[in-house]
Amino acid sequence: MAEMNDILTAEEESALLKPISDHVAEIQKQIDELRKDGTTKAVELRNHIAVLKEDKNLSKDERAAEIAKDKAALEKAVAVENANKDKVNTLVKEAEDYLKEHYDSEYFSKVKEACEKQKVVAKDKYQAVLDTYKKEHEQNLAEAQKEGAQAVKDENYVYKNRQFDAKMMYQKDLQEVKDRKHEAFTGRYHMIDLLRMSKFTFLEGRAQARELYSYTFNRRQFFLRNGLYIVIVLIFIFLGIITPFVKNTQLFTLNNILNILQQASPRMFLALGVAGLILLTGTDLSIGRMVGMGMVTATIIMHQGPNTGAVFGHIFDFTGMPVGGRVVLALVMNIILCTVFTSIAGFFTAKFKMHPFISTMANMLIIFGLVTYATKGVSFGAIEPTIPAMVIPKLDRFPTIILWAIAAIIIVWFIWNKTKFGKNLFAVGGNPEAAAVSGISVFRVTLGAFVLAGILYGFGSWLECIRMVGSGSAAYGQGWDMDAIAACVVGGVSFTGGIGKISGVVVGVLIFTALTYSLTILGIDTNLQFVFEGIIILAAVTLDCLKYVQKK
Repeated sequence: MAEMNDILTAEEESALLKPISDHVAEIQKQIDELRKDGTTKAVELRNHIAVLKEDKNLSKDERAAEIAKDKAALEKAVAVENANKDKVNTLVKEAEDYLKEHYDSEYFSKVKEACEKQKVVAKDKYQAVLDTYKKEHEQNLAEAQKEGAQAVKDENYVYKNRQFDAKMMYQKDLQEVKDRKHEAFTGRYHMIDLLRMSKFTFLEGRAQARELYSYTFNRRQFFLRNGLYIVIVLIFIFLGIITPFVKNTQLFTLNNILNILQQASPRMFLALGVAGLILLTGTDLSIGRMVGMGMVTATIIMHQGPNTGAVFGHIFDFTGMPVGGRVVLALVMNIILCTVFTSIAGFFTAKFKMHPFISTMANMLIIFGLVTYATKGVSFGAIEPTIPAMVIPKLDRFPTIILWAIAAIIIVWFIWNKTKFGKNLFAVGGNPEAAAVSGISVFRVTLGAFVLAGILYGFGSWLECIRMVGSGSAAYGQGWDMDAIAACVVGGVSFTGGIGKISGVVVGVLIFTALTYSLTILGIDTNLQFVFEGIIILAAVTLDCLKYVQKK
């Protein structure tokens, strides 16, 4: 059992650190002096030039004169920086070598050891308090039983409150230990930060990231964020184990994995599209009908020979066009049609504050009604057999349709994270009123999200048509809207708005596609597959709601 006198006091800890920090501070003083008219001055001038470029209070000539003046001074500062570079590097290395030799052995290891002892003392103290409360409770309970049931109830209530208070104090003591250890760890990197002007090596960056993760780790929050994924991984492990016994075949072979990725690729476009709408606390119930419309449109244009089916009584024949031109035309028409319909839903949502559930449900009905009426619900057969090899050829066994999905992921990630529209999307989703006050056009952002979704739906349905070599009908894509929405929810795109990552959407699509594929291999009835998907969706939304409630 650790005793309090075995633990470093704050004064003793400071005394251990002082000679190290004083030595490094002395070197830092020399470095700062060398950097004053060089590196430091250069940084100041570069920042000032950037500010001048955005300064609207100056005329063009005044701005140019000021920038020229700063650039002349910058050249001198860079010259001083280069002249002192070797001296600075030598001093930095001297300080780093000193830290490497002394910091861990003379300071951090002793603080870490003291922290471990402090944790033991805190635990012993907590247990002693609990034992004391228990003895007092037993004595008080004996007295309370003489007074009646209400007195017993009151005593039990008081006892539980005292236990809770003791636990809070124990957790407070443990947090103090974590804080102390964390501060001791980061002290070294704070000194390196000053020495190198915030330039860390890859390993140093990883070490700080690991420490930060350990310091901020919360078991409850971890399971709220990742519990569903852990369960799903365990489900796939279970399916992988039982499949050889039930079906006499391996589940996760290279061929099966490539098939899953191939099936997931067109669906990725749909999920990426609706993810932007969910970020705005919206949804889209018309995705499946968009796919059906896109399949019909693309099949008619890329059909092998003249079309056998009619659209509004007219037989189309695009065989006079080059095959490549028909492929491009099919894509363009898909994008136009899908974007027109999503724009209509987006307009009503943005302009009249109509809930996307209503505007997209109306779209769903209109699209299905029009396409079914126009085509009489018939399937239009196969597209030109040369097209799949032209657009999504297989390189050996690798289906290049996956590359289309990867390209979509990269582009949408860039839009979300590196553009003004993407930042506005998160702002409007998080708090539309605050976004409007800050000058963001909620109407434009909302309509833009619907337009982006339409473009992605058009691409996705076009790819699916090529993957399936046609067979377009109005009924194709039924249920795909739920799959796309479910993938986003499981991937952490929150219906509360403004929360979500592209990586989560990707994971969600892969999870649902892999689950459907695995259950199909096992011969599970399609209707039961819906049950599995429903349970996963319910669990995902429950966890999302719990996180939201905790924030509130």
